[in-house]
Amino acid sequence: MSRQTRALSASLSASLTLALLGACTNQSGDGGSDEHKRPGVATGTIIGGTPKKGGTLTVLSNQDFGHLDPARNWVMPTMDFGSRLLYRTLTTFKAAPGNKGSEIVPDLATDLGKSSDGGRTWTFTLKPGLKYEDGTPIRAQDVKYNVERSFAPDLVGGPDYAQRYLAGTEGYTGPLRGKHLESIKTPDDRTIVFSLRRPVAEFSYTVTLPTFSPVPESREKGVQYDLRPFSSGPYKIESYARGKKLVLVRNPHWDPATDPVRKAYPDRIVVQQGLKGGQIDDRIIAGEGADASAVEWSDMQPSSIAKVLPRPEVKKRLSAERTGCTDMLALNTSRAPFDNLKLRQAMQYAVDKSAQVTASGGPALNDMANGYLPPALTGGRRADGLYGRSTTGDVAKAKKLLAEGGKPNGFATTITVSTGDKTRAEALQQSLSRVGVRLQIQTVDPSVYYDTIGDTKHAPDMAMSGWCPDYPSGSTFLPFVFDGRTIKEKGNQGNVSQFRDKAVEKRMDEIAAMSDAASANQAWISLDSVIQSKSPAVPLLWKRKPLLVGDNIAGAFGHAAWTGQFDFAVIGLKDPSKSEG
Repeated sequence: MSRQTRALSASLSASLTLALLGACTNQSGDGGSDEHKRPGVATGTIIGGTPKKGGTLTVLSNQDFGHLDPARNWVMPTMDFGSRLLYRTLTTFKAAPGNKGSEIVPDLATDLGKSSDGGRTWTFTLKPGLKYEDGTPIRAQDVKYNVERSFAPDLVGGPDYAQRYLAGTEGYTGPLRGKHLESIKTPDDRTIVFSLRRPVAEFSYTVTLPTFSPVPESREKGVQYDLRPFSSGPYKIESYARGKKLVLVRNPHWDPATDPVRKAYPDRIVVQQGLKGGQIDDRIIAGEGADASAVEWSDMQPSSIAKVLPRPEVKKRLSAERTGCTDMLALNTSRAPFDNLKLRQAMQYAVDKSAQVTASGGPALNDMANGYLPPALTGGRRADGLYGRSTTGDVAKAKKLLAEGGKPNGFATTITVSTGDKTRAEALQQSLSRVGVRLQIQTVDPSVYYDTIGDTKHAPDMAMSGWCPDYPSGSTFLPFVFDGRTIKEKGNQGNVSQFRDKAVEKRMDEIAAMSDAASANQAWISLDSVIQSKSPAVPLLWKRKPLLVGDNIAGAFGHAAWTGQFDFAVIGLKDPSKSEG
């Protein structure tokens, strides 16, 4: 590897990290810290101190996991759960609160990878002695196989970086029929070489994704693999009743000497699913029995804020880190009414964002978004946005654009939301009614929400959507949300708006080819404004992720890379003898 390529990779990695760190220290947009206004414990605080080994950690959830198959796992909190507990990746993020959590370290690999051919070829060497849950060795060929699985049409929903970056993938449909990719070589059991279609200096970050974890071909079960991923991590699945209960126990063949990140404190992890959100909050606030050793999976309900913030003894058990994501109202541009630019632009003014803040827990947990890129990718800056800074919308401007779009009296439209967002949908319904837009609401269970709105043939006119960067680079945001070439008939994860624009796609390719990270970052920010002018989605919120823990929990903090979800690599119990389950 040449000095120039090494310097490029190191420079970009440093730039990516610094961009995220700067945003973490100031996202108030006024040049100062807004830390004094935040709920819960301060950024960088580890709730409960250092855990002790043993006991049962309980996770209380209102939903099942969408996908645990690493080829299909692309929802941030679930990626955290899978990648920290069940499978390992070539590299991974540090288990640290605050700024340090955005740094990457080797995981299965001995280092962060070696690049050659100007960044078009990346080579990783696996550590010796790595084993699966049955004691068989983890091989480079197994990582290759899982990357290939991610191309299978039946295994929809997962990250598509392999499809974007690897050379020679046109028409490839996975390994299930015995075909393999020439752009991934495994010269021996510990070496894997990726050949890319263009230089990707940040590929060390790319391989933190579950796509780059090992799956042995002998364990392939197609869509049924979701129910029982074969463990390369510190835990294995003992039992899994979908929508009810998942039980993890220790993987006796996981070797902590090979793993710099995962501490695996609990002996057992029990995920109880299908509970009501408010019920979960009340149980953890009370903290009786097993609930003292419990954490919540999904966000604390907005209605519970009044039960927590005035009580110091409970507030100290609340984590509320910024998610680093942008919450949006996706407008289905593939058909009427939102194939009409004027009607899409009218939505920018018709939406009352302050009502969205209120319905999502208030200003303590939410900031109004006025651009697609989150502050974490813009150095903490908040531009005014193309549609001004009004918090409640502008009815007059919305009506003017509706008239220009041929709908002076408004129109009827549909939205699909998860059951937990029904209140937000109702707030949206009310604000749109001010301009004559009649909104019909459909709710679906959270565990199937992304699959539902990702079915492009049956997608609604609008959907509550959002995007979180997989690592701190604009290349992991705008192309996934607004590149028309990424749209899939099923499992359409990012471009929910089904937005297609050749000029935008051409500019994305030009930015992706830039070797200077600072120039590329500024170019992504400029492209944000261009896309806003075409209005495929309405930016709504930049959120915090409020999560409560029981009084017996230790090692809990919201991780920057996992959108504020607890880092399951290091969470555990103060006193394992007090746990139950």
